[in-house]
Amino acid sequence: MKRMLVIGYGNPYRRDDGVALVVVNRLRTCQGRPPLEEGMDGLEELEEELDAIFLQQLTPELAEIIVQYEEVIFVDAHMGEYPELLREVTLEPAARPAIVSHHLHPEALLALAEALWGRAPQARLLSIRGYDFDFGTELSSQTQEGSERVVARIWKAISN
Repeated sequence: MKRMLVIGYGNPYRRDDGVALVVVNRLRTCQGRPPLEEGMDGLEELEEELDAIFLQQLTPELAEIIVQYEEVIFVDAHMGEYPELLREVTLEPAARPAIVSHHLHPEALLALAEALWGRAPQARLLSIRGYDFDFGTELSSQTQEGSERVVARIWKAISN
């Protein structure tokens, strides 16, 4: 089996923006692992065929981690710029500038891994439409449905 890393990112205190944490914790539960507690990211537990971590944002330091995997799946929320509930995009390494200096796009992280270690894993982005980005930790019903579909898709991919 190929090793797969799921990197969920977003703000778990802005309702649907925290959907990636729900996905990560559901995957961990499917594996018989405990969900991440508040403030934990899962980086200290990278040893399985399927590893799942959650971060508030992507950082350059992740480049060293992702090169250890054959496939990386990035999971986040989008604000409705795409009409579908779930959007899947295959990613290629690319230097893509960010609007905010401390934010890093998945494609830029792949490009950094390729530049520093000579390879980048296969990667895709699974983006779930968010409907409510107000303060809070509960997901809207539509985004919750999207999270369940993403978990099923990832679980099926690792099982094949």
